[in-house]
Amino acid sequence: MKTAVLTDSTAYIPKKTRQSKQIHMVPLNVVFGEESYQEEIDITTDDFYDMVKENEELPKTSQPSIGLMTEKLEELAKDYDAVVAIHLSSGISGTYQGMVTAGEMVEEIDVHVFDSEMSCLMQGFYVLEASELAANGALPEQIIARLDEMKQSMNAYFMADDLSHLQRGGRLNGAQAFVGSLLQVKPVLHFVDTKIVPFEKIRTRKKALKRILTLFEDSVTQEGQYKASVIHANRREDADQIKQEIESQFPNVEVTVSYFGPVIGTHLGEGAMGLGWYRKS
Repeated sequence: MKTAVLTDSTAYIPKKTRQSKQIHMVPLNVVFGEESYQEEIDITTDDFYDMVKENEELPKTSQPSIGLMTEKLEELAKDYDAVVAIHLSSGISGTYQGMVTAGEMVEEIDVHVFDSEMSCLMQGFYVLEASELAANGALPEQIIARLDEMKQSMNAYFMADDLSHLQRGGRLNGAQAFVGSLLQVKPVLHFVDTKIVPFEKIRTRKKALKRILTLFEDSVTQEGQYKASVIHANRREDADQIKQEIESQFPNVEVTVSYFGPVIGTHLGEGAMGLGWYRKS
């Protein structure tokens, strides 16, 4: 059985990597006024943050249409018997459910949809693992089983400089805990049951980043092998510094730097930082 691996643009896997590893992608959209842009296709992340500064009104986001998803599945059906589709958390987007629906509509290919319950390169880690397994001939059920195993050690914490983006977009659950103090706190956030919720209220950006690093250090043991990613919203220098700090303390952790692209950046805002990791072995 030949199995395709499909994801959406919010995994933020670079185009060259997607091409070399035969990873297929459907884009989400970011909308400025009347203009809609397909993420990772029509708009780069750098262009996005420039446009946010130039526009008074915040952009909006939308998931891929069912039509686009069915087209992609029909296209894959020409070369593959099955597809494992890995998407951003169902608690913050309808993309996962949209692919479930599209999979039921396209009979020519066996569709297995996986809810990453996260986004960005944490979602991407699942995609990259699935790609490697598929290339080695693993069956869809075997790939999903491995992704479920990875989920047991997958962690991610992040902070936003400005919570108003998340609150306005309805992506922050439990926001009432911060009503009246949105400008005074830099809370650490995480995913619980597919939704973004506050983890801990912290007063300053510096302390929030330090807390995230402490959570990482408490989780990682010296025995295992781990993969981690520092994720930033237009703060590359800060991300590189955190990467170096982790590498100097934890030689058993493979660290990459990734980014909050247009869709996730719309909701987190410029300046957001995150750290995610999982145990490889």
